[in-house]
Amino acid sequence: MQPDQVVREVAGWLDRRLPAGWFGGPPEVTVDGEEILVVGALPEGDGDPLLRAQQFREETREQRMRLAAELQRRWRRKVSWGVDCGGERLLFTILSVPVMTRLRLAERRVLDTLIDAGVARSRSDALAWCVRLVGTHEGDWIRELQAALVAVRKVRAQGPDP
Repeated sequence: MQPDQVVREVAGWLDRRLPAGWFGGPPEVTVDGEEILVVGALPEGDGDPLLRAQQFREETREQRMRLAAELQRRWRRKVSWGVDCGGERLLFTILSVPVMTRLRLAERRVLDTLIDAGVARSRSDALAWCVRLVGTHEGDWIRELQAALVAVRKVRAQGPDP
């Protein structure tokens, strides 16, 4: 099942099960092969956004854990939660998944330079920093590429079976 199809199914599933009033609208659902991330915008309110987010986290923990267990059984992915509140995004217990890569000497030197400069503690941290940097500076391009991949999947699905 393609990630965009899982997103639609998970969003529909959540729409039928999330308690009324949790979020100010439908939550944003993001999916990859290991994780489902559910981020909802907290309704407008008074007070410090960080405190409101922490209060939501504590008050909804038991229900979120129950929903996450059901989601995990059904879609075989870990579930993480988060909120948008007052312009801030707070993510709860998101995954950090190891990824194998092969790098040449020049690429490893870049990572080692980041370590030597105190930007990162390890090659893993340095590589994650590089990925975040590209995502930040090339965000529009990445989003366009993701949209193009969705279009390619749709065209493939309309074609003949292999």
